[in-house]
Amino acid sequence: QVQLVESGGGLVQAGGSLRLSCAASGRTLSSYVMGWFRQAPGKEREFVATINWIGPGTYYADSVKGRFTISRDNAKNTLYLQMNSLKPEDSAVYYCAAGRSYSVKSSDYVYWGQGTQVTVSS
Repeated sequence: QVQLVESGGGLVQAGGSLRLSCAASGRTLSSYVMGWFRQAPGKEREFVATINWIGPGTYYADSVKGRFTISRDNAKNTLYLQMNSLKPEDSAVYYCAAGRSYSVKSSDYVYWGQGTQVTVSS
């Protein structure tokens, strides 16, 4: 079992930045693919970014490419999402997830955090 806890969400003005963290416990994250997803009210959960279990392999949704950066610190068992140039449409609950497949599909991720709210005001 892996327990994931997100933090770092909040209210920020458009153009601002936030850094989300996802702390894991129970098992080391080093052998898992990690991802960030988000869900806005009335919308389906959507893929944001993923990072492979080792090496620099990352992949982003087109909507965040060039603005968001996913990273991981396996020694600290923590996943990060640096979000810059935030837009109102980035407002959502952000979830971190762990899985075995390098994938953009939420169904490929096994463990999920409880989510952290990000609100971007215009």
